[in-house]
Amino acid sequence: MTRREGALRLARKGQIITGLALVALAGVYVRALVYTPMDRLQGAAHKILYLHAPAAVTTLAAFSICGILSIVYLGLRDPRLDRAAASSAEVGVVLGVAMLTTGPLWGKPIWGTWWTWDARLTSALFIFLLFIGYLIMRGSVVDPEQRARFSAVIGIMGLVLVPFIHLTVYLFRTLHPEPMLIKPSAPSMPGVMLTTYLLSIGVFFLTYVGFVVQRYAVADLQELREEELQSAT
Repeated sequence: MTRREGALRLARKGQIITGLALVALAGVYVRALVYTPMDRLQGAAHKILYLHAPAAVTTLAAFSICGILSIVYLGLRDPRLDRAAASSAEVGVVLGVAMLTTGPLWGKPIWGTWWTWDARLTSALFIFLLFIGYLIMRGSVVDPEQRARFSAVIGIMGLVLVPFIHLTVYLFRTLHPEPMLIKPSAPSMPGVMLTTYLLSIGVFFLTYVGFVVQRYAVADLQELREEELQSAT
């Protein structure tokens, strides 16, 4: 199998994964809207949780994976690791758009405002903008090795920021609720809500995997095309 054939096969696998994830996502939201009870205090606005929180979790996971791959890249200098890190960062930015748009939709009826510059929201916006800069930098640096090194540094910066974002609700006064899962005590949700929430996180992560696989395949094909053009000249 040639490299091109391998990339095309990988892209098809990514499309299949993404298709399955989108079907599962529709199923999760039927469960969330029809079969999962409303929160006693938040009412119907609580349903946005099953989109916003999984989007946020998956966004930060995508940025973390980018940072981890960046560390490994600096040790091994394998361009495949750089492509994988960049793919994770790009998909993380897409998911970050979902995170930052659904948050205000939930915040307006609950807090009475679309946005507040507290520590959790501001740091989440900062890491999103950091990876926007990551993508802009990758588009502006021509030399592949230099681009990969610069990208790795930014990716590691994002990885360092992720645990800080998680801890902001404990370190600062904030309107944002505390974590529902990743905390010392038991999950602070009834069983049926917790099940829907976990299913949504799983489906979002499956969507992330499908997107990353496709984006990696596209990046591989682009790099192969550039190599062929260089060899032809």
